[in-house]
Amino acid sequence: MRSRFNINNYSNLGQRAITAVIGGLIVVGGTIYSEWTYFLVFAGILGFSQMEFYKLSGLDGMLPLKSFGTFLGLMIFSLTFMVEKEHLPTEYLYMIFPIVSLTFFIKLYRKTDKKPFTGIAFTFLGIFYVAVPFSLLNLAVFSVDGVYMYEILIGCLLILWATDTGAYFAGTRFGKTKLFERVSPKKSWEGFLGGAFSAIGVAFILAKYFHVIEDWKWLVIAGIIIIAGTYGDLIESLFKRSIEIKDSGNGLPGHGGFMDRFDGLLLSAPFITAFLKIF
Repeated sequence: MRSRFNINNYSNLGQRAITAVIGGLIVVGGTIYSEWTYFLVFAGILGFSQMEFYKLSGLDGMLPLKSFGTFLGLMIFSLTFMVEKEHLPTEYLYMIFPIVSLTFFIKLYRKTDKKPFTGIAFTFLGIFYVAVPFSLLNLAVFSVDGVYMYEILIGCLLILWATDTGAYFAGTRFGKTKLFERVSPKKSWEGFLGGAFSAIGVAFILAKYFHVIEDWKWLVIAGIIIIAGTYGDLIESLFKRSIEIKDSGNGLPGHGGFMDRFDGLLLSAPFITAFLKIF
């Protein structure tokens, strides 16, 4: 009798490769197919990432509003998407403020909470740290004449993945000089440089084939991802270290959780969106 496929039977590198191929096909395919499939794919990633954040906060004794906080994150993502797609007027964004403020009312009636404002703070942190960067992607993909341009997001993802892959292999093979040992002992300057060279190489390729933005902008975006993406990785490592865990979750075999996979994007997205909107 033929045994069932079990990804856990593979090495860590094998698991990483399988997950990367399957996940990459879903993300890239969904982003390219249409703006609606992009919306569904990234709403799902946002939801899983934000739930991971709240789960980790709970391990450290915090009591954020997990379900309501995730609902707020998805609402912000949905509203920004619908406004950018011009299905809703810009004024609908003002709905965010009163609905988010309901967090205070909910906590007021949680009698068992000994530190309700700590829970409120971590609920808001989950929104600001996870939901807002993903929501800003909506502004980025519609930044050229208000038309959905999948090339912008695909390009950013390819640069981000090239950075991660280059850093992983260069760090594994040549890593000796610690990059930020206090936060992430395994990361090295050699890995950082390997990721940077990979990202710049991909940026040059994107400039040759993706002409939705000027060529030089791809190089700037690569620079943003190299720097902000690395800091995003370090900041998530700092968060995990503070609660003494290795991975944010186990939803992506070989990669950990969704936050582990998209931590670089969380810090890069605000800078990329601001850059594309201003320049």
